Amino acid sequence: MSFTVLTKEEFIQHTAKASRLSFMQTSEMADLFAKRGARIDYVGYRTPTGEVAVSALVYTLKMTGGLHMEISAGPVFTDATYLGPFYQALKSYAKEKGALELVIKPYNPYQHFDSQGVATSPAQAELITSLTDLGYQFDGLQTGYPDGEPSWHYVKDLTTLDADSLLTSFNKNSQRNIKKAKQLGITIRALGRQELGTFAQLVQETGKRQGFASKDIHYYQHFFDSFQSKAAFLVAEIQFRDAVRQLQTALTTATSKQEKASIEKAIALLEPFAERYGEEVVPLAAGLMIYLPSEVTYLFGGSDAHFQKLAAPFLLQYTSMQQAIEAKVPTYNFLGITGLFDGSDGVLRFKQNFNGSVIRLMGTFRYYPNPFKSKLLTLIKKIMGK
Repeated sequence: MSFTVLTKEEFIQHTAKASRLSFMQTSEMADLFAKRGARIDYVGYRTPTGEVAVSALVYTLKMTGGLHMEISAGPVFTDATYLGPFYQALKSYAKEKGALELVIKPYNPYQHFDSQGVATSPAQAELITSLTDLGYQFDGLQTGYPDGEPSWHYVKDLTTLDADSLLTSFNKNSQRNIKKAKQLGITIRALGRQELGTFAQLVQETGKRQGFASKDIHYYQHFFDSFQSKAAFLVAEIQFRDAVRQLQTALTTATSKQEKASIEKAIALLEPFAERYGEEVVPLAAGLMIYLPSEVTYLFGGSDAHFQKLAAPFLLQYTSMQQAIEAKVPTYNFLGITGLFDGSDGVLRFKQNFNGSVIRLMGTFRYYPNPFKSKLLTLIKKIMGK
């Protein structure tokens, strides 16, 4: 049994066997980290027979006084009994590499909750102590977005669903909005690399409204290049004048008063936009989806508030989940929520429309190979007001 440095190929082979894997622990993410200036290493732990039981993508960045070393959403394991020895050996590895700080954010579920925040499983406190007993400092069980990363994920189990039952698995509001978006003629497609400015603009506008910082266009371009076919920048768009024409044609064949009233209402909603935008194809919402065999992840998204009544984000999520089901992916991960179920989290309210559940991850753990130096630098920063 031994801690070891892995080749990229060994890392890929091991992670392919894992039942639970985040996009953060992939060779594609390693490529993206490298493009953003990080040093990349693959490490792992072997069984007595030489088989890899634990693996991790470690990225390292320069920080004041030394190096910041991190494993995000990992390590990946196929045999949990080797996690303890891996974490123990990782401390020595970090010290040898000159790390001032080692940060680990495991992808292990700490506790499961239903969509309303009611616990559906006991908390696994032993997961926390398995690291603190080894000398790692725990940031605590937190809510919100500490360090910009949530430890609460909203997920949808797709294992029992097919193309027909997916829609009815959502709440009534979601079903209504998806049907509305389809009736209006909104379409979904993947953006090309040269179109990523559209994606960046929608996310930036949403960030300004909701108070989060968006990435720059270069990040999305690097992401596109690194993940290639494993990611898609989806856009929901509409050509208003054509959509009105299609609805007017449908109106001529409508048979019931209810159907006619619905179409007339849709035409009335779109006509002002058709007058303004004419034949222009207008982007309404966008989302970055990452496709792995174990889960599809909705990473970033945004929408134009001027078109809120058109319900494009609902159709975008529905389409992405349909694609996941077609690919036989068991889980759809909406990613972050704050962990507050008091009505203050608007992002949670949107995601609850899809009737998923909640996973609380373990959180963040830190190890300082040179604690005296770390404390000294922290003190200096406080004195200098940084």
